[in-house]
Amino acid sequence: MVLRGYLPTSEETLQTLAALRLQSLNSDFSTHAPFPRLEELFPPRVLHARLPAPRRRTPPKCRGARLRAGLLAGGLWGQALAKQRAERDQRLRGRLREEGASTMAAILEKWKLLQGMGRPEAMAAYVALVREWPGFGSTLFDVDLRASPVVAAPQRLWLGIGAKAVSLYKPGEPEPLDSFCYGRISSFGASDSSTFRLSVEDRDLLFETSQVDEIARLLNTYLASAGARRLPQPQEPPSSLPAPDPAVPPQGLCPTAGPWHHRPPVGSFRS
Repeated sequence: MVLRGYLPTSEETLQTLAALRLQSLNSDFSTHAPFPRLEELFPPRVLHARLPAPRRRTPPKCRGARLRAGLLAGGLWGQALAKQRAERDQRLRGRLREEGASTMAAILEKWKLLQGMGRPEAMAAYVALVREWPGFGSTLFDVDLRASPVVAAPQRLWLGIGAKAVSLYKPGEPEPLDSFCYGRISSFGASDSSTFRLSVEDRDLLFETSQVDEIARLLNTYLASAGARRLPQPQEPPSSLPAPDPAVPPQGLCPTAGPWHHRPPVGSFRS
């Protein structure tokens, strides 16, 4: 999760984590030690975030202008645009190499300071740093939240699913925009293959995501551990959840006439 960029912390801390990982893998700094690639130590998305965002071209509004643009794109003008894109991509790759080299140099300096630290100590220090995030233990998913009481417009967020609550984060922010304990969740499920719905008391939250099944499975797991009863869900798509074992009494959430998972009244949950 750290290497995928799902730890909202400073770059300084991420560099320290990378140095601790090197100390755990290779012991004290040495130029002869086997050296992992940077993406095995430091989240690549942090480096990419430093690069300037590509400018979006505004398409011509009138039909004639679009036709002329299409004709130009097929001739010399198109070749010139392709050359510009290639040059821009080359500049971005060069900038990315520079940022990577700078980050690696900072990690090496931090690694040198850890001389004498044993592997168990390095691992303990790594975990202690990660645990400083209040959401430690949550699994984070990239989602697009449609306009709702939480946000005024569609927005890219992290959906954090933990043992005690579901939380919404702005990517990279350590504190959640909002958090819902499981006792407040009245229903959840997939309306289609890319839309996940979460009903919290009197409001519905709709998320666009490619990980609908993974989110549903994790929520089912935590709700089951919270003491909810789970019955078979015949209207779920076959790939959504594993088939229940007929020898095992059903547990967890109860289905209704629709694709949503519903829980019993709030009073049936144990704290």
